[in-house]
Amino acid sequence: MSNKKEGMKAYYGITFLIGLGFFTMGLMDPLYDTYVPMFLSNFLSSDSLVGGIMGLDNFFAILLIPVVSAISDRTKTPIGRRMPYIITMLPATAILFSMLPGAALKSLAFLIICIFFLNLFKQSVRGPVVALMPDIIPGEYRSEANGVINTMGGIAAIVGTVGLAKLYDVKVRIPLFGDSIVPFAAADTGSETTYIGKLPFVISAVLVIIAVILLFFFVKEKKNPEGSEEKSPPVFQSLKLIFTSSDKSAFFILLSLLCWFIAYQGVLPWVGIYSKEFLQLSPGNAALSAGMVGIAYAIFAIPSGIVAHKIGRKKVIRFSLILVGIVLVLCFLHYPVTSAMGISGSARYLSFWALLFLFGIFWVSIVTNSFPMLWQMATYSDMGIYTGLYYFFSQAAGIIAPILTGALRDLFGDRAIFINGAFFMLVAFILMSFVTKGEPEKKTV
Repeated sequence: MSNKKEGMKAYYGITFLIGLGFFTMGLMDPLYDTYVPMFLSNFLSSDSLVGGIMGLDNFFAILLIPVVSAISDRTKTPIGRRMPYIITMLPATAILFSMLPGAALKSLAFLIICIFFLNLFKQSVRGPVVALMPDIIPGEYRSEANGVINTMGGIAAIVGTVGLAKLYDVKVRIPLFGDSIVPFAAADTGSETTYIGKLPFVISAVLVIIAVILLFFFVKEKKNPEGSEEKSPPVFQSLKLIFTSSDKSAFFILLSLLCWFIAYQGVLPWVGIYSKEFLQLSPGNAALSAGMVGIAYAIFAIPSGIVAHKIGRKKVIRFSLILVGIVLVLCFLHYPVTSAMGISGSARYLSFWALLFLFGIFWVSIVTNSFPMLWQMATYSDMGIYTGLYYFFSQAAGIIAPILTGALRDLFGDRAIFINGAFFMLVAFILMSFVTKGEPEKKTV
């Protein structure tokens, strides 16, 4: 077959099409995180209430992604098992996303309703979208394919923050939506008159709809490409089999990713504040600190998958965990060392950005190859369950990390986040030593 001769080249086209789902969701996420808190603060003076409503996405993610992913494993339709969820829930997500600015102009109740159903559909469809790739791409090429998809997600985040966000201030007439900029005054909270922009939300929604159309017409799901038809076991029976298996590789990789996501989520959300307080950067420039991680993520996602294909996923992940830990220790030492050496100004923050860029290189090497390792342990009948477990543990880390690092900051100061991150990366490194599966099977020619 030509696929054997061409290797991953034969799958780049289909991987790109599947990646469109990630790309469009990646466009929405930074816009949602940036502007929805502003919409809510027009009605609410309490930051804790705003934060609680913004936490709905994490709540729905940990609740819905594992369940819907597992249900999609057992779905049988003429168009496949993932596609029914993609062509219904992703357009619904797009429509609700486009409605957010209009809802924010109407009332707090309407805005919360839109936020609720947006997160309901977005987190429900995330699992089937993710599981579509390992359903179609052979196991030995999933690291490279995941690299392509992660690259598209990284580029989407950059486009969303740098490109589409700029359109928030552009005033034009949008068919069906009216003026793109509408003044808003929340007299009941005493806030000043401001305005709400619609254009980034509408454009993102249109791109999501286009992506769904392309996915439906050009990505055809296969019936069990790995072999004979298997009957999917009940969801809870599958979970029991995973965690009670004599081989604990899946269990240990899930614990490992819980630890490295606690490390990651415990550092990145605080980097902007750290940059403002310790490096004296303006709020706009402080955001570029986390941006260094995103840029490295987009550039090195594909190379990290290629390297893992050659030397092994586990080796790349463990090597990267150690190097991320070292980078975080260097971040902890950065301020006192530069202060002692009399380094300040641009030299100080550029050297810190360089460390974060290195962090991004090694971080994407971990993320790109961990999902394919987990998928390699799955069968066709339980691919969605493994996908859901990945998100359950990663989202659980997103709930644990802010509480833990917030407490550490209160007790030991702002720089404690870096030592905490290094510690959890080290724990993940140790746990990964117990993982014995996850590499693609060697095929005899």
